[in-house]
Amino acid sequence: MADSPLTQPPLSLYIHFPWCVRKCPYCDFNSHETREIPEQAYIRALLTDFDQDKSWWEQRSLHSIFMGGGTPSLFSASAMTQLLEALQQRIRFADNLEITLEANPGTFEQARFRGYRAAGINRLSLGVQSFDDQQLQTLGRIHSSHDARHAIESALEAGFDNINIDLMHGLPQQTPAQALSDLQQAIDLQPTHLSWYQLTIEPNTVFYSKPPALPEDDTLWSIQEQGQQLLAEQGYQQYEISAYSRPGKQCQHNLNYWQFGDYLALGAGAHGKITCPDTGQIIRYQKTRLPQHYLDPEKSFTAQQAPIPPADLPFEFFMNGFRLNQGVSKQDFEKRTGIPFRQTRAFIDKAKALGLIEETATRCVPTDKGRLYLNDLLQLFLP
Repeated sequence: MADSPLTQPPLSLYIHFPWCVRKCPYCDFNSHETREIPEQAYIRALLTDFDQDKSWWEQRSLHSIFMGGGTPSLFSASAMTQLLEALQQRIRFADNLEITLEANPGTFEQARFRGYRAAGINRLSLGVQSFDDQQLQTLGRIHSSHDARHAIESALEAGFDNINIDLMHGLPQQTPAQALSDLQQAIDLQPTHLSWYQLTIEPNTVFYSKPPALPEDDTLWSIQEQGQQLLAEQGYQQYEISAYSRPGKQCQHNLNYWQFGDYLALGAGAHGKITCPDTGQIIRYQKTRLPQHYLDPEKSFTAQQAPIPPADLPFEFFMNGFRLNQGVSKQDFEKRTGIPFRQTRAFIDKAKALGLIEETATRCVPTDKGRLYLNDLLQLFLP
């Protein structure tokens, strides 16, 4: 039974925009192809949804906002301004609030960058994925390598000084030389942050039903090893499994996820987590997935909602925290789960004996082996 005081962690807000011009064959996110965006209807629905969740955010302040998709940059700058101004009228924005927008590098979106910056968005995440035009075609992307380079220039000209590039490796038939070339081209553009991650084949995707020829494991390992060395040499610090940043430019929104913070969910299919010290519960919830249902006033915004069983909390906490190179804080574990850290002693000792974590007086940190065998490490914490 929990006997440590449960306290509210920092609060973030995730807003999902579920539309794309084209569905990518590797994508398992909640995204739907369309040529027409019901922009005003969706903004109204987002704000109504936010108001209905008032009991969860009243008297709290937001530390980050992340607008993901789908393709949020299909929405106009004026719609984003309208949304952010309405939110700020409802909830306090913390000082130095990080507001991230995911954007396609296409020329259509680039024309809006200046307006997004004026709206208060201060971090841009560009879904580049590759600088190889043939690979972009294989991945179903609608931009070119030229568009990607120009997008960075356009973002800088628009006043963005905090830019992330999403880049994949382990692409169909990709060699280490090709993967490293992609990575070097991204580094040459000097983003403040790189999300560099391996392509995985997920269920319910085109690639799952028609799998492409992916590189062998030895090739993937070589790409990973050489890429991490290159990033370190170029001044990018790895702080999470697939996240690398300039000093002080870590994504604050994602850090809050990994540190078991709270996050509100807005938009079709969005997931949220809220800590309720008065009831001693930590609640996970999900909004209805289909855009037409989310826009239907006769239907509920919330599709699922349930407290995390207390027995699952250690696994949930470590599943997030062990993604971070700095590991987890014992004090945060107690504050954010309401469980005394001593109750994890048997799990911690077993993980140490296997060489998967190192322990100090205040933290537990995955070793290199622990990061490599993260799933095995997490299995130890299953109830």
